[in-house]
Amino acid sequence: MTRASTIDRVAGGFFLVMAGINIGLVVADGNVYRHFADGGLFDFVSTGWRTIVMEHPGAWVGLLAAGELAIGAAILAGGPWARTGYAAAITFQLALMLFGWGFWAWSVPAIVVLTLAVRSRARDEPASNAALAA
Repeated sequence: MTRASTIDRVAGGFFLVMAGINIGLVVADGNVYRHFADGGLFDFVSTGWRTIVMEHPGAWVGLLAAGELAIGAAILAGGPWARTGYAAAITFQLALMLFGWGFWAWSVPAIVVLTLAVRSRARDEPASNAALAA
């Protein structure tokens, strides 16, 4: 097993587990997410969260979990799917940073790790690199 495939399993598995946690939390009590965006960096983030997401937290958190499932599955699928999954994972972390400075403590290191994973995959896939260079 290559280092890249190990990283893929950890990263993909992490997103699958987080999807399950979000589903479990919203099923148990959707109000657990009520204060999630209170520290949003922009007013539209906290206002939008309260007026849109918290009106139907089950549906919106369900869509979030579906996205996490898709990201995890794409990374675990490998090949071009993994590249798409990593791009989505990095985008997800960038969006999460809009919810407040506290999220930066998680998202910045996560983006570094995800970026290193992409670089590791590129080293393990020389045929893909040749195709990209062409």
